[in-house]
Amino acid sequence: MKNVGEAPQEELATGERSTRNRVARSILDHGPSTVAELAGRLGLTQAAVRRHLDALVADDVVEAREQRVYGARTRGRPAKVFALTDCGRDAFDQSYDKLAADALRWIAEQEGGEQAIAAFARARIAAQSGAYRKAVESVPAEKRAEALAKALSKDGYAAAARSAPHPQQGEQLCQHHCPVAHVAEQFPQLCEAETEFFAELLGTHVQRLATIAHGDGVCTTFIPKTSYAPPAARASKTDNASASTAGRNPA
Repeated sequence: MKNVGEAPQEELATGERSTRNRVARSILDHGPSTVAELAGRLGLTQAAVRRHLDALVADDVVEAREQRVYGARTRGRPAKVFALTDCGRDAFDQSYDKLAADALRWIAEQEGGEQAIAAFARARIAAQSGAYRKAVESVPAEKRAEALAKALSKDGYAAAARSAPHPQQGEQLCQHHCPVAHVAEQFPQLCEAETEFFAELLGTHVQRLATIAHGDGVCTTFIPKTSYAPPAARASKTDNASASTAGRNPA
């Protein structure tokens, strides 16, 4: 679930996030809940629960509703309950990873096997490629990695582009989150198709240095500086096919 709020000390902020997640998890497990119910289940004061709920409401993780009353309504206003929003519910594991992995495993067991998985992975990337192409093709060559990172971040990859450490000449595209990491751990074709797409999009061979699916903290892709050379400069003088592409956008 996404973290909300900032605290002046890192340790305090971590504790706040942990308690906030417990509040949201309790609502997920028990359904819409009052402040008193949450306080009783979590061993917190009602004031503390309200403070965390305020932050969760501000982050669109939970929302306040009037408690449904079945049968005769008693005097007074109905108690306010807090329920997860669609955004908040999506932040928790709903077994989508298992469903996706099961589906891919079934595909792998059919005729075509591994090749069918690779074809699916490429088709999936192709279906998402429009926004990425638009982002990359709208900026100068030297800004393409940064533009791709921003486009990936909009899709939840928390990506950033930075200069590669010396002596490497180029940039590193770092994806700090992978929405399909658990599935890619079993089916690396998803990562391979993404890497192929980055190479095609940026007009150069790229190298995947690390992936979250393999246990690394960040998915890291090295983009060599040669990707910034004009297409005509990269075209081989002796290769008619390459020469015919001179002057075209490499993406």
